[in-house]
Amino acid sequence: MYNENPTLQDLGSKTIDESAQGQVYAAAAVAEDPDTKLFYIESYGCQMNFSDSEIVASILGDAGYNPTRDLDAADLILINTCSIREKAEDTVRKRLRVFDKVKRRKPGTMVGVLGCMAERLKAKFLEEEKLVDLVVGPDAYRDLPNLVAGAEEGDKGVNVFLSREETYADINPLRLQTNGVTAFISIMRGCDNMCSFCVVPYTRGRERSRSAFSIVAEATDLFDRGFREVTLLGQNVDSYKWTNPETEEIVNFAELLTLTAAVHPDLRIRFSTSHPKDITDDVLYAMRAHENVCKYIHLPVQSGNSRILDLMNRTYDREWYQKKIDRVYEVIPECAISSDVITGFCSETEEEHRDTLSMIEYARYSMSYMFYYSERPGTPAARKFADDVPLSVKKRRLQEIIDLQTGISHELNQQDIGKTFRVLIEGESKRSDQDWKGRNTQNKMIIFPKNGDHRPGEYVTVTVTDATSATLLGHLNTPH
Repeated sequence: MYNENPTLQDLGSKTIDESAQGQVYAAAAVAEDPDTKLFYIESYGCQMNFSDSEIVASILGDAGYNPTRDLDAADLILINTCSIREKAEDTVRKRLRVFDKVKRRKPGTMVGVLGCMAERLKAKFLEEEKLVDLVVGPDAYRDLPNLVAGAEEGDKGVNVFLSREETYADINPLRLQTNGVTAFISIMRGCDNMCSFCVVPYTRGRERSRSAFSIVAEATDLFDRGFREVTLLGQNVDSYKWTNPETEEIVNFAELLTLTAAVHPDLRIRFSTSHPKDITDDVLYAMRAHENVCKYIHLPVQSGNSRILDLMNRTYDREWYQKKIDRVYEVIPECAISSDVITGFCSETEEEHRDTLSMIEYARYSMSYMFYYSERPGTPAARKFADDVPLSVKKRRLQEIIDLQTGISHELNQQDIGKTFRVLIEGESKRSDQDWKGRNTQNKMIIFPKNGDHRPGEYVTVTVTDATSATLLGHLNTPH
């Protein structure tokens, strides 16, 4: 997910995967006005970064900027960054060199780095490599207009302050140019889980949750505007906790699911990401009780071996995670579970690698995001442990994990042949304008021929007739 070279194709795709890396923000076309300043923003990394770009777009819009997809036309070029993988940082550096060429062709153009790389690499970008004019951390986007104004006067604009309060709850995000059917709602920011391999607590700060009222209001507004699916976003949504300042009543994630599900039966609710230690039976019960809460959980395991999990500071062991998987399937038998897997972590042995393979078999993940370990400077793992698994071994183990997961995904999808699902049409298939694409409640993409007078945002029933490891194929059921 974070490990691929960016593309600028398929910009309307809602799914945040490899093809979305480098996605360019652009709202509806605006009338050309030579006096209007234009901004261009590319986003990389996780769904939170793409959601943040929508917040930035809203702030810049209020400051008089309009979006553009034309890099050469932009007065302000921004890149929203990810520090999860070394490859992601390499990609950002390459893009900054491209932007630098634009600056030389068009003096006065400003370039800014936003997001997770801002704090760690601010000195390099500003002073050593002199590639940017602005460096803005994820909690400082409100300060962008001031920083831009200062940069126009020749100052170097830097704000990487991490806040304990900022949630941007009062900002109505301008939506990325999506299909108009699906949208993200950020429900919290930061992370308190100090996984030893992860930079997020250092780049996004401590956890803080948005007002439940503002989340429900945003979901209601999206539904009224024609959106039919929202994904509630957080680094760890299950630890969501908001206290009503007037009543002192605490709203947890299970209750938030219930509140958002009540907006309308035709508004689907998804969420990401869950930490195994925090997802409760109450969350599972809420999912089971509401048909419009999708039966899909992204539940990262990272490793299937207890010793490695301890080194990763994941706070659970192999047996505990297996019991959590058992509980999900017990409460919601039809639930699909996906995962994140890291192979080749510090000191991992072949036997411990096989434990991860057996965990994938045990959990029967519908899909996984799979990586080999990439040491991130400043993390506890980088300080405490030697990155001692040879790269060739990491790559071989990763391929074994990919091959296993692909086979399991194919088996699970084959089991769906003959089943009928309620599918939300998201748009035309990438491969053919004669086909629709949409997902079922288990988050599986289904491709089916156009038939009848349907359009994106409608729910239809589709019977599956064939399947690959990644996609279900089917046909529309026409009412008799």
